[in-house]
Amino acid sequence: MSEPLRPGENPLLDAVSVLMADGPWRMSPGLAERRRELASTFSWAIPTEPALAVLAKYAPLVECGAGMGYWSALLQARGIDALAYDLLPPGEAQNEYHRGGRRPWTEVRPASAAEAARRHRERALFLCWPPYDDDAASYAALRAYRGDIAIHVGERDEGATGSVRFHRELRLNWTLIEEVDLPHWPDLRDRLMVYRRNPLRRPHLERDRCFECGRYIATGAIGRCDACFELRPPALALRLGRHRLEYPQEMVDAMPPAQRQALESSPDRIR
Repeated sequence: MSEPLRPGENPLLDAVSVLMADGPWRMSPGLAERRRELASTFSWAIPTEPALAVLAKYAPLVECGAGMGYWSALLQARGIDALAYDLLPPGEAQNEYHRGGRRPWTEVRPASAAEAARRHRERALFLCWPPYDDDAASYAALRAYRGDIAIHVGERDEGATGSVRFHRELRLNWTLIEEVDLPHWPDLRDRLMVYRRNPLRRPHLERDRCFECGRYIATGAIGRCDACFELRPPALALRLGRHRLEYPQEMVDAMPPAQRQALESSPDRIR
């Protein structure tokens, strides 16, 4: 475990405040690299005192997919009861989201998000920046949880955080009762949102279709079905995790030369 944080400390917010003061707050290769470094060391979301105060209202908490355990460590330093879990605690296992080799800021116990959520129905569920393409990190945890309060730090709806099923579950069966804005990295709109479980659960009826032929496709898939992709391949396509991102010829032609060259030579290109 890294050196414990003292009450009131928040080194991630301090670092981001310095970066924001340096000039126009827009994404650049240098800022993207700095964001990746800070996210790997601390957290993908930037905590503030108002956000921590809201979390404290709903304590005790169980944080699933806690990564470096930074948010839980900040809460614990302020005397708040919070437990942190991760499927692959950094320092004990290889974690692709936290690759710096630094140990967590507090104890992060090994367990899947669903296992930890199921184990602690007496605590409010806390999910901070669950990956957008991983049902196990968000939807599975929400379905396994038996308590009444779920707190999501991330973007609304199908943004950069939480899977499609996760957001559908929130819309159908949970009610937003409180939210707090957070400092954003450029092009992101993450915030802290508190949900209360609805008395009656409604089933998911919505299914995703290929926008070209209308066939059903896997929930959360991006773009066309495999059949349409093979029949009419795009000018350029990239593999992003479990998803495929397609670029039509007119979009490729409009790209700056450097961007086009980078995408065409990307190891994620589908050939």
